[in-house]
Amino acid sequence: MKIGNVALSSPFAVAPMAGMTDTAFRRLVKRHGGCGLVVTEMVSSEGLVRGIDRTLEYAEYTEEERPVSIQIFGGDPDKMAAAARIVEGMGADIVDVNMGCPVPKIAKHSAGCSLMKEPRHAARVVNAMTKAVRIPVTVKMRAGWNDRSRNAPELARMVQDAGAAAVAIHGRTAEQSYSGCADWELVSRIASELTIPVLGSGDCIEPNHIIGRMSHGVRGVLVGRGVLRNPWILAQAADIAAGQLRREVTFEQRGQFLYDYVELLLNERVNEREGFRHLAPGTDAHPGPARGRERWVINKIRALCSWYSRGLDGGSHLRAQVNTAATLGELRDVIDAFFFSAPAPA
Repeated sequence: MKIGNVALSSPFAVAPMAGMTDTAFRRLVKRHGGCGLVVTEMVSSEGLVRGIDRTLEYAEYTEEERPVSIQIFGGDPDKMAAAARIVEGMGADIVDVNMGCPVPKIAKHSAGCSLMKEPRHAARVVNAMTKAVRIPVTVKMRAGWNDRSRNAPELARMVQDAGAAAVAIHGRTAEQSYSGCADWELVSRIASELTIPVLGSGDCIEPNHIIGRMSHGVRGVLVGRGVLRNPWILAQAADIAAGQLRREVTFEQRGQFLYDYVELLLNERVNEREGFRHLAPGTDAHPGPARGRERWVINKIRALCSWYSRGLDGGSHLRAQVNTAATLGELRDVIDAFFFSAPAPA
């Protein structure tokens, strides 16, 4: 499929999840195959325009991740257009507009899903951005703000008319957050009404779920929580789509993924303002600023394991052990004991 002039090798993509889908995680998923597009964690348009270092870090990516979409949020058309130009200047393939985040601290500033309550204003934001850049502008939205305002079909048509190159629909309302079930019939109806590509999102936990969603007429599927539980899910879905048996993932491979994630996090570019510095792989006991870096990596693994351990026999035990690890050495011992030393659970 293509989004504007950007060709995707697979219709399956990594959805943006704040605090989770960082560049290190996206790279590892990409290496396993089946991933046609990665989308960054959402980035503040205000922070981009003001050049705030922390904001710029969220927008970082590597060549290995291409094609890559940088997702931005905000409600001011001029600032969103300026932020889109910055994204284009950073070399991103696509710039995406967040109209789906239900978190109050985002939505209360006329950004995220609250833009769905002002469809004409939302369309003006998209129009300002498409006039400002040459790369494709896409939109990720929800079914609506609540069940009384499920206006995704109308808004999708409006942003298409405003110049959007594709839209992604999560089939829940902002009020639902992640409760209940995603409305894929609504997603299917929108896909049948638009001329631009429509991607769907929601409730894809198994590779077969992704394949089944493609039958709803969408051009692609964005996977968020499912890829946190199983970073091989896109590759497995691609296997099935190609008429092959889906690849099996061993317990050791799951353990190695966590090791690889730790090493990539340790070797990321360091924000000197936060007092961090590079650590060589395998070092975890340096005093001073490096201890802050170590704590940051441990917290990242804890966050991932809250999803990664689901469905594993003994997963609650793994979460408990990871959450009590105080150093990277202890964390590696936990990973080794669970994935490599004990008989493999189901």
